[in-house]
Amino acid sequence: MRLASTAASVDGGLYTWVTELARHSPAALDTAVRLWSEYGLALFALLMLLSWWRSRSGDPARTAMALSAPVIVVAAFLANEVVKSAFHEQRPCQTLHVVTVKACPALNDWSFPSNHTAIAAAAATAVWLADRRLGAAAVTATALMAASRVWIGVHYPHDVLAALVTGVLVAWPLTAVARRCAPAVLRLRGTALRPLVATR
Repeated sequence: MRLASTAASVDGGLYTWVTELARHSPAALDTAVRLWSEYGLALFALLMLLSWWRSRSGDPARTAMALSAPVIVVAAFLANEVVKSAFHEQRPCQTLHVVTVKACPALNDWSFPSNHTAIAAAAATAVWLADRRLGAAAVTATALMAASRVWIGVHYPHDVLAALVTGVLVAWPLTAVARRCAPAVLRLRGTALRPLVATR
């Protein structure tokens, strides 16, 4: 299903307004947003690592959820890719021909939903369920990631909103399933793999 004019009619005006705002913003701000948008997913990897590290001293259910987070993020990415391949929505910068902070991706590099945002949302959900304090930081970072994808011009607002939903809908139930693996974590605490799941 190929979408172009339909996608633009949903929130093309809002997208154009944001990209115009970005075009008239200080270059330093645009550079900061672009760098965050391109490399910010590394922060989510760090937050998942910290979540695992902190979980080892507590409830084995938390440890199970923290250990499962990377797998859950991969599952969310794959689910997002399935949706993306079904809709074939061209990037807004290809359809609307606006000046953007980031160079427009090539044709057939589909826009809907946003992979970056889906990954961030899934990671934030998994981290939130395992560690509320780190989860609060992850949720904030997810909102910034979603906004940055529109700011630099590579996604419509509805692309990032759909990706947020996809990430949460995949991560929430899978993290709940991972929680049930607490008995397996307890068993691991009695093996040579104990340092992975306990502090001592």
